[in-house]
Amino acid sequence: MAADAADPMVRLDGLVRRFGDVTAVDGLSFTVEAGELFGVVGPDGAGKTTTMRMLAGILRPTAGGIRVAGVDVVSDPEGAKPRLAYMAQRFGLYEDLTVAENLDFYADLYSVPRSARPARLERLYRFSRLEPFADRLAGKLSGGMKQKLSLSCCLVHQPEVLLLDEPTFGVDPISRRELWLILHEMVASGVTVVVSTSYLDEAERCDRVVLLDGGRALALDTPRALQSSLDGTMLSVRADVPRTARDLLRGAPSVRSATLFGDTVHVLVADVTIEAELTALMRQNGLAVHGIEPVRPSLEDVFIDRVGGAGSARVA
Repeated sequence: MAADAADPMVRLDGLVRRFGDVTAVDGLSFTVEAGELFGVVGPDGAGKTTTMRMLAGILRPTAGGIRVAGVDVVSDPEGAKPRLAYMAQRFGLYEDLTVAENLDFYADLYSVPRSARPARLERLYRFSRLEPFADRLAGKLSGGMKQKLSLSCCLVHQPEVLLLDEPTFGVDPISRRELWLILHEMVASGVTVVVSTSYLDEAERCDRVVLLDGGRALALDTPRALQSSLDGTMLSVRADVPRTARDLLRGAPSVRSATLFGDTVHVLVADVTIEAELTALMRQNGLAVHGIEPVRPSLEDVFIDRVGGAGSARVA
């Protein structure tokens, strides 16, 4: 059954997946609207890949429901597959085939009509910039180019929903940026994209995100709304030994949390007027302080606050 225009393109209702005594996904519910770029965000082990595999119909849930493009994925996974594409973290390219041969193979796999292929391949080559490498073996491509080829293979049958499991993991910064530009182009053309990532800076590019930890949703909203949800003021502290400054500030009674953020320390406080108190504390302990200023919280700050300062998020 096709999706009603008023219905969400993706719906999860109380999704649960257990592996023996381990609960990887625990009562997860959210919806994704048509044409939305939605992020499933969290550290390694949060349940992201398990969620994406259930969405794709590859893994059956222990409990709960999933609908994608109007199709019940739990009861009819095969019926959902023509409507979606799933790109795993380690996508199955054939490394002994060329770029063009891989695209042709996936076009055959999805029964793309021969008459429709030239226009589709031209479009895929245009945004992936892979046409100059059409005759190169996939095994000889760089990591970023392999990911772009993988994405192109997913898109060859023009799916309504694109599911991407950590597509930029291990990819160089330039290729990461190019991949995100491609995703935004896909969304602009009407494709609904659900992407999982443990890079919280990347998640800020999404329309909405769900923050996962231990298989449970900590929060779900737009990145901007989540960044505005912290109770208090975020200070960026620049000191000569950031790690020492972080450990010292964590013990201050007026500090809610202190975490490394690149070469600075992000400190969450209830009152911005304690800057002088923090400066004095660090100087009394032999640290040179180069500046303290209020900053907009990052999604990493939000995540750490939601898990009580115990979370460890990977930021590139």
